[in-house]
Amino acid sequence: MLSLGTLVAVVLYLIVTGLIVWLLLWLIGYCGLPEPFNKIARIVVVVFAVLVIIGVLLSLVGGVPVLTR
Repeated sequence: MLSLGTLVAVVLYLIVTGLIVWLLLWLIGYCGLPEPFNKIARIVVVVFAVLVIIGVLLSLVGGVPVLTR
């Protein structure tokens, strides 16, 4: 069973991760990178965000997060 403290920590972690990803995506768009590099940078940020979210969800169910080995 998950405790309330664990759930609050996970929600805060996901909110902070979402804010960082949003800021990075905004910064990539604001810099005015040329089109191929702009798209590649956005894809890299989104893939990294998905890996972080998968790691957080795996840590909730008791699995070993891939990024923290």
